[in-house]
Amino acid sequence: MKLPGHDAIARQADEHLVTHRVELPKKAVERPIRQVGKRLAMALVVLVATAFIVYADHEGYNDNSDESVDLLDAFYYATVTLSTTGYGDITPVSDGARLVNILVVTPLRVLFLIILVGTTLEVLTERTREEWRLNRWRSTLREHTVVVGFGTKGRSAIQTVCAAGLKKEQVVIVDPSSKVIDAATAEGFVGVIGDATRSEVLKRAEAHKARQIIIATQRDDTAVLVTLTARQLNRGAKIVAAVREEENAPLLRQSGADAVITSASAAGRLLGLSVLSPSAGMVVEDLIQQGSGLDVVERPVIKSEVGLGVRETEDLVLSVVRGHRVLGYDDPAVGKLQLTDRLITIVRATPSRQITPDHRPLRQD
Repeated sequence: MKLPGHDAIARQADEHLVTHRVELPKKAVERPIRQVGKRLAMALVVLVATAFIVYADHEGYNDNSDESVDLLDAFYYATVTLSTTGYGDITPVSDGARLVNILVVTPLRVLFLIILVGTTLEVLTERTREEWRLNRWRSTLREHTVVVGFGTKGRSAIQTVCAAGLKKEQVVIVDPSSKVIDAATAEGFVGVIGDATRSEVLKRAEAHKARQIIIATQRDDTAVLVTLTARQLNRGAKIVAAVREEENAPLLRQSGADAVITSASAAGRLLGLSVLSPSAGMVVEDLIQQGSGLDVVERPVIKSEVGLGVRETEDLVLSVVRGHRVLGYDDPAVGKLQLTDRLITIVRATPSRQITPDHRPLRQD
């Protein structure tokens, strides 16, 4: 097992220690400069409208300096009134001017203030709105999928499960890089920034309520630590992990992984098979790519198939899952199919074909 010493692991954890937080998918918003420009334009329109309203009834106003109100005085009055400064040097004296101030100028003053402080109000309420969205997300999230690592392996795993019908809202990405999480949320996934070897980070991803956890980290030692932490939090979840070295796979299984995929060995075997038989390599690669060509799926035995032999079914059966055992199609122990069996079959992928939870694809990496 090629694991660094305890001190090296501690240093790695410190390097990846960041302020962990949950990032919900971002909604499309305008650029800040454009938002500010629009608000300023609206405020200017309100100011000009108020000034012309005052000037239209300038005879109903009195200026303490020269007792007359011209266009410049109207703009001055509109400015100090809308900004609630109110020096009192220009005042409405006629009944009509006072009525206009009550019914028109005062609502315009309120609108003007709303426009100017709108950005501030938005900033103040943004945190509350995000907290509300986060609490709502936590309360409704159940039986979801947690993916640790949003690299090549993690992305491929997500594409496979989403092609099988899993909604993006049911996928939570955990990664220590804020840039990676920004990319994940831009694609519609919920992201958690932090080191997944720490239990508080996985708790923020609601890993204790997850149905399945996919571990696709860059390092094997990190995968072991994440698996141990995830299994401690969730005893019932199905944990699938990827490692680079074959010799590290047993340790991952001992740590609590239900299935371990050796990425380097799997790629090497596919390369060797493609050299010996390019056609066979193409078929295997087609089976790995979910949603096109041929797919490998696991489905339950239907009532009409009970009592039949494996070769008597319509689908091409590779294996039979009976209890906790996986029996090959030619295993004499298979005998006749039972209602509680599950079949691993090869089917033709079509755009109209939908995979239900009972017809789920085999996980590939």
